[in-house]
Amino acid sequence: MTPRAIVHTALAKNLDLIAVCDHNSARNVAATQRAATESRLTVIPGIEVTTSEEVHLVGLFETSQAAELMQDEVYARLFGANDEEVFGYQVVVDEEDLVHDLDQRLLIGATTLSTERVVSLIHGLGGLAIAAHVDRGGFGIFSQLGFIPADLKLDALEVSARSSFKEVRNKYRQCKDFPMITSSDAHYLKDIGKVTTVALLAEPSFKELKKAIANQAGRRIIENDETNKLEV
Repeated sequence: MTPRAIVHTALAKNLDLIAVCDHNSARNVAATQRAATESRLTVIPGIEVTTSEEVHLVGLFETSQAAELMQDEVYARLFGANDEEVFGYQVVVDEEDLVHDLDQRLLIGATTLSTERVVSLIHGLGGLAIAAHVDRGGFGIFSQLGFIPADLKLDALEVSARSSFKEVRNKYRQCKDFPMITSSDAHYLKDIGKVTTVALLAEPSFKELKKAIANQAGRRIIENDETNKLEV
């Protein structure tokens, strides 16, 4: 999962827009953006934060600098050291796939940031706050909290590859109140593009995605059970 390999695979899968969302870190985002510079692929900076309640929240941002500022907030509240024999190497690479550093933080761990605080920090940096894989039995907002707090200002919910929007809305009534997306949550190259979100956009960009999630100006997310009806 190096920058060049991610970009090459995404292009081979005919993707226009991807987000890089490592667990509790954004150190490889800018390198992936640079690796895609000469291509038609847009790379959105992101980070997947583990909250103190062990809820996974995705933050998507317009710039890598904003993602790195979010990372600073996470790193200040993330404790423990990585055990490379158990969890493997946490490499930081450049756009040529050369290793520059090994992150020694326990990136698989939970931060001391509450779910509400993470959403607030993401919004403070102009980002989109998305509850990750809400249909999963682990680290999803329903499995961890049992519900979505009424005052939690999520922008969208993410559904994993195993479920349709309709199935999740039928299972969790609160899902009807939020826009939904789906993504591959790829941890291996072979998983990139195994599911996708289809959206009506003027161009593949963070600003356009933000409009689509908010259903603004004719932009919108196309439900994954609608896509079979589309003619491309």
